[in-house]
Amino acid sequence: MLNHVEIQAADVPASATFYDAVLAPLGAGRRIEHQGRIGYGDERPEFWIGPVPEPATSPARESHLAFTAPDRSTVDAFHAAAVAVGAEVLHAPRVWPRYHDTYYASFVRDPDGNNIEAVCERPE
Repeated sequence: MLNHVEIQAADVPASATFYDAVLAPLGAGRRIEHQGRIGYGDERPEFWIGPVPEPATSPARESHLAFTAPDRSTVDAFHAAAVAVGAEVLHAPRVWPRYHDTYYASFVRDPDGNNIEAVCERPE
């Protein structure tokens, strides 16, 4: 349904370090760098980070992005990668029955305070 998503980063290199680490276990990596923006994906750039425009027209607001993981061990690897780069952990990997009985996810904050999730909705 979505072609791509871009979020703004106060410090693109710091955000790139975070996303390089946490997207690698999900099979995604840098696909293109263009005009100060970095596009990530598995085959094509679907998720982008870019600089905050100068001057900033409004304060940044928290975004929530959930990346699909093929299995629970990949969610665990995403979590470990986030911890390794010093991300704030919102929720360690676990099942979230309030969403449904096979919703297994981890939630962390990126360098700009966005809520970043990896989720596997398949049974164990």
